[in-house]
Amino acid sequence: MKIDTNDKKEFLGRGWAYPVATTLNSGRVASVEFENDIEQSIFIILSTAKGERVMRADFGCGIHDLVFAAISASLVADIKHSVREALRKYEARIEVLNVDVDTREAINGKILIAIDYQVYSTNQSGNFVFPFYFKEAF
Repeated sequence: MKIDTNDKKEFLGRGWAYPVATTLNSGRVASVEFENDIEQSIFIILSTAKGERVMRADFGCGIHDLVFAAISASLVADIKHSVREALRKYEARIEVLNVDVDTREAINGKILIAIDYQVYSTNQSGNFVFPFYFKEAF
């Protein structure tokens, strides 16, 4: 008996793709599933500022409150803590293993946040790099 690998991943879920779009062939709302759903969920959590969603004011990540802070070891620690807490609270399918903050491009208005995580149900490791921009684009 052959076991379909997608059957093992059903618990990872499916959802609308972000950004919301339609498929070319059917005109239906595009969707994502499994690991891609988790990655898009991480992106949505980190890119949403707390208070931005009217009906869920607590949803999001507190890194947006740190936009005007001076780059320091304390800021890096605050970013790591805020990312860990947001993902712990809003993405129950993963365990955050490590959060690393790269400030080398801070002079250009960008901080890279690298997240190493493990999917609870499969023990599959993953990583995600979130570019956090804190200056306006040129």
